[in-house]
Amino acid sequence: MLVDSHCHLDRLEQAAHASGVHTILQAAEQAGVQQILCVATDLARWPAMMALIDPYAQVCASAGIHPLSDEIQQFDSDLLEAQASHARVVAIGETGLDYHYRADTLEAQQAAFRHHLALAARLAKPVIIHTREAQQDTLRLLREASPLVAGGVLHCFTEDWAMAEAALALGLHISFSGIITFRNAAPLREVVRQVPLARLLVETDAPYLTPAPHRGRSNEPQYVRHVAECVAHVKGISFDEVAQATTENFKRLFFDPIRPLD
Repeated sequence: MLVDSHCHLDRLEQAAHASGVHTILQAAEQAGVQQILCVATDLARWPAMMALIDPYAQVCASAGIHPLSDEIQQFDSDLLEAQASHARVVAIGETGLDYHYRADTLEAQQAAFRHHLALAARLAKPVIIHTREAQQDTLRLLREASPLVAGGVLHCFTEDWAMAEAALALGLHISFSGIITFRNAAPLREVVRQVPLARLLVETDAPYLTPAPHRGRSNEPQYVRHVAECVAHVKGISFDEVAQATTENFKRLFFDPIRPLD
């Protein structure tokens, strides 16, 4: 059994129709992917995302505002909390900081990140964190919020071992995407080797970052298998070990979040 711990089903072009979603999830199930976390990026799209996944018990959801969202500078905090309190929502985010594309909204991103961290603590739900070219500020805000009541995850990790080590010390999990299968990702694969298996997750971030050997296609949850296979190869362990560990990690973090490291 595998879990795609982070994807955006509502952003897959073929998911615009109910039959498309069914086909995507059927393909995932055939690849051994039995659970999927569909991650929100803003408040406006959240109701449609929830309606899309409603018929599928194997898909859970998050609620949050991506740092690159147009909503980042002004959002309805009451609406965010209402969405985050939904029974189907297992996490807050994705939230965080992205200075690569939007350094001009730095202050708004930091304020929103703090708000999400406080909301995650209040609702006792783990937080899904996006960070790009904002390593020091991301760690600073996480330390300010520490200890994180229900833990969290640095998703689609692309940073160095120093960042991973600091995040692990804060009780976070580290999630790797199809990027680790890219030919130029040797430094990142070295980070994969060092992250303890008990704190590691795998994801697709679909429809983005399609892993080898499917580069050039839209990414789908079924392809998380290639990420897990790469982790197994890098760590020198079996695929089954990776599948079992990452599934158990996911369930512990998102479904028993009060004590995510026990």
